[in-house]
Amino acid sequence: MVDVYRSPADWRGDEMARRQDWIHRFNADEAAEILAALAVAKERGRTMETIEKGDFPLPTVGDLLARARDALEEGPGIYQFRGLDIAGLPKNDLRLLYWGLGKHMGTAVSQSKDGDLLGDVRNVGVDVNSPQGRGYKSNQRLSFHTDSCDVVGLFVLRVAREGGLSLLASSVAIHNEMARARPDLLEVLYQPFAWSWQTQEPPGAAPWYPQPLFSMKDGRISCRYIRMHIKNGQRFDDAPRLTEKQIEALDYFDQLAWSPAFHFSFMFEPGDIQFVNNHVALHSRTAFDDWPEEDRRRHLLRMWMSAPNSRPLSDALSTIYRDRAPGAVRGGFPTRTGRYIYESTGTLVD
Repeated sequence: MVDVYRSPADWRGDEMARRQDWIHRFNADEAAEILAALAVAKERGRTMETIEKGDFPLPTVGDLLARARDALEEGPGIYQFRGLDIAGLPKNDLRLLYWGLGKHMGTAVSQSKDGDLLGDVRNVGVDVNSPQGRGYKSNQRLSFHTDSCDVVGLFVLRVAREGGLSLLASSVAIHNEMARARPDLLEVLYQPFAWSWQTQEPPGAAPWYPQPLFSMKDGRISCRYIRMHIKNGQRFDDAPRLTEKQIEALDYFDQLAWSPAFHFSFMFEPGDIQFVNNHVALHSRTAFDDWPEEDRRRHLLRMWMSAPNSRPLSDALSTIYRDRAPGAVRGGFPTRTGRYIYESTGTLVD
């Protein structure tokens, strides 16, 4: 019998929509400090390949980022910065700025077999339902999900002409509601499902792997959930078939996540920086219509990060999190090219 999990990350949507303790708006001095740090990095000739934390000095804002990191692990599992005016800054400066801030948060890990450490979230016409589907390359509505890392960070450069709302939900709240209302289904989610690698598998590995949605280690919970990867796991003849009970459990999980009682939504603003702890929070996005002009299209930068204060993880998560010790550099999809890139390429498919 799985019990209710007591945690500050157990919150409901309407509650978080009212709360402001997970949002910090940079004041003029803090914003100036960030731009001054960018100037230091540029004066030293640093690139994203060569920059170190000390090359992006943040005597005040660094403390704010540490507070955000604590809130991600010990608090609600979400944190957002606002108020950074990025109008007029060149694209390469914005990339270096975000990368420099990330150096104060944790260690970036590769987001795909291509080795992209800094991903570009923009629509290039990819179908999220395909075997290779990745939501950050599409303008379709995304299901509630987690990313394959401890913390995901998003830096908003431009928003869409219409739509593209950000949605957040607590997987801990969903877990606890299931513990109270349907403990039989919650027990199922602690058991392994067949997940598709989505073509990210290591050479010679099977195209699917077993993993539960919920797991526990040393009294700390973790949720990993991407329904499309589980659905695509059924494409492989040797993968275990989903049982009726498993489908019922997944459907109930989704029903709770999409309930207005469990999630909330808001519109990003240019300059926003959002961090989400994937172990305790889910995120999603509504569909959007983009601007016809290339230089106005919706564009976010994404980092997948390991945090130095991360929780221990169960061996059940060993496929993605190869080192499960707290604070380890872990998660992501190792590069298969032997190199790393800092800008995702792609042409919009008509």
